Amino acid sequence: KISGGSCQKPDNVRVSYGTAGFRGNASGMEYVFFRMGMLAALRSKLKEAAIGVMVTASHNPEHDNGVKLIDPQGEMLAQSWESLATALANVTNDQLIEQLKQIIDSQKIPLSNTSFKEVVALVEGIESHKKQVMAVLDGASAFGATCHDHGLLTTPQLHYILACYNGGDIKVDEEHYYQNYASAFKALLNVVSLCKLNPVTSPVTVDCANGVGAAKLTKLAERIGANIIDIVVYNDGQSGKLNENCGADYVKVQQRAPAGLNMEPFHRYASFDGDADRLIYYTLDSDCNFILLDGDKIAALFATYIRDNLKKASINLRLGIIQTAYANGNSTNFLINQQNIEIACTPTGVKYLHEKALTFDIGVYFEANGHGTVSFSLFYLNAAAFDPNKSAEERFAAKKLKLFLDIINQTVGDAMCDLLAVEAILQDKNWSVKEWYRIYTELPNRQAKVQVADRRIIETGDAERKVILPSMLQPAIDELVRKYPSGRSFVRPSGTEDVVRVYAEANT
Repeated sequence: KISGGSCQKPDNVRVSYGTAGFRGNASGMEYVFFRMGMLAALRSKLKEAAIGVMVTASHNPEHDNGVKLIDPQGEMLAQSWESLATALANVTNDQLIEQLKQIIDSQKIPLSNTSFKEVVALVEGIESHKKQVMAVLDGASAFGATCHDHGLLTTPQLHYILACYNGGDIKVDEEHYYQNYASAFKALLNVVSLCKLNPVTSPVTVDCANGVGAAKLTKLAERIGANIIDIVVYNDGQSGKLNENCGADYVKVQQRAPAGLNMEPFHRYASFDGDADRLIYYTLDSDCNFILLDGDKIAALFATYIRDNLKKASINLRLGIIQTAYANGNSTNFLINQQNIEIACTPTGVKYLHEKALTFDIGVYFEANGHGTVSFSLFYLNAAAFDPNKSAEERFAAKKLKLFLDIINQTVGDAMCDLLAVEAILQDKNWSVKEWYRIYTELPNRQAKVQVADRRIIETGDAERKVILPSMLQPAIDELVRKYPSGRSFVRPSGTEDVVRVYAEANT
């Protein structure tokens, strides 16, 4: 059954499975999608559970595309299988069957197991990407997998649906997602409004990067109600191109508003990326200077809110924030020195942050680009909310924290859920965006990328904050950095393309 049809691999092409799966030009990636469909079927047989396959350009231009596999509980593909995915994607056409046999033998996969169903989603709705979805379906069908195409979904929605499905809710669908998080948000806002005379009700304008998140956010907002949260959707895909001069990545890197957006001072603005797993906030100050509230600011908002309610509830849990090298130096100083919150640093990539977050009772992790979430268990909070030995104030704080965490999509960074969580905190604290951005001032910073022939010549250590090879590079960086107060800089190779990423910050 395995021939590949039109999904034959071109000669002299190599790809690697990175943090966000495989990435490349949509016109030349069908063979990768076909092979990942087969790999998903094999992993499904091994795990005796559904495996997700996400087709998405993520934060990249419309002509790009990518594919990533999602494990049964909505988590990223196990790292041990990333190398299998890379090997399968790179073998020649005549070696394909032999490579599949090696995977089956090495992983002891029972081919006779038929108790599984594949879950496949097409994300941005770009017509050309439907070919890639069909390639995935063809690959999975080659091993007899039962495939279900959920159609247009955000990446976090597929993670959520997959986790629920494998948890026993076989009827879970997109509407289940909306009802769950709309109900959680309304429950918290109902509690918060009991002790607020003038809750924050001003609108928030959300740039949806002309991606799938526009329609999905509109549906979520309808289920919550405009009287509870007023969301204005911008870049809804009716005219502009996916992620072109808009979206979370554009706003973060360029440090400016999406093209065409006329901003007003201290109005709340937010941006998703194309598949709605990143969230960035921003505004203008009274002098119309652009103010960015990125993943660092969101993490700080979440962590301090959680810490304050843990303290009010007299609950002793280990809270930690996980950052990467891209975290602004002043965010780290604020959290450690002013808030006394534990910090851990990992290499770039949500899979690394998520793994570290699980070592805390409550782990808050965000990359500066706005991709992140919170990991936790509600066991202690549920018990504390009804503990007769606690005071009414302690039980109230525990209940409020439990309701807040109900808004969080633990499986992956989710722009829609994170947006609701930010809005809930601002309502509870009766803060405008002005009070939020003033909790600390970011060091000025810049990001760039340099095209190289082979990114693998650069090796890093210390969570990518130091260069190991070439040996002369780190001393040269150190010499430059010493010239500037609060200076810091690092370089790191991209996980998916032959570029080297450069970051620098200082006090001016």
